[in-house]
Amino acid sequence: MAENHAPRPALFSLAPDCRLVLASASPRRRQFLAEWGLSFELTSPAGAEPSPCPGELPDAYTRRAALAKAHAAAGLLAGKAQSLLHGKNIILAADTVVAVDGDILGKPRDRQDALNMLTRLSGRGHEVISAVCLLLPDTRQAATGATQTGNTGSAALKPEELVFSDTSRVFFHPWPEPVLRAYVATDEPCDKAGAYAIQRQGAFLVDRVEGSWSTVVGLPVTQLAALLLERGLILPVGEPETE
Repeated sequence: MAENHAPRPALFSLAPDCRLVLASASPRRRQFLAEWGLSFELTSPAGAEPSPCPGELPDAYTRRAALAKAHAAAGLLAGKAQSLLHGKNIILAADTVVAVDGDILGKPRDRQDALNMLTRLSGRGHEVISAVCLLLPDTRQAATGATQTGNTGSAALKPEELVFSDTSRVFFHPWPEPVLRAYVATDEPCDKAGAYAIQRQGAFLVDRVEGSWSTVVGLPVTQLAALLLERGLILPVGEPETE
């Protein structure tokens, strides 16, 4: 049966006057938002991702990295006179790491490093942690500033930070080295944390996932959607209007 590739109706819409900025170069994160029907702008600050500190736990590092990316994007917007002080701008940044035995596996340096990572993961479980940082205008501080200064209060307006993370456990099938070498030769592992992409050719590596699949891909969409809906930053499309 042939697939129908017609555009799907939008699931969510941004709240009135809101503007979403995605601080990520990840095609899959862009796809998640596009499939929701949300319009967004892209920015990807160079060098924004920090290195792990000695002894830093993977979850703490991932949260710190997402926060750093979000603030770097805010700095770029401020340089373009598009800071959080102008309109209801929402900056969304995320970071994903693979961790095994408490060690953080980043992007491989080369093919041999990728093979070493995959060999270490083969036949066992590991954690994938994705953290999200949302920066949005803190209207409560703005109101306080207006009361104290007697003006618009824009000088007191600071971005509110919302940071959360989610962890899934991934189990690899015990693949022989020739199979892992064949996967490395595709070059797909080169720019992937842990040297694999579960949403592409690397899907065959995974025996099972405990937790959210979207977290493994790079964006915990369940928690993100719940938070955005709770804050009134996105709205269900087609929701009946209340009188």
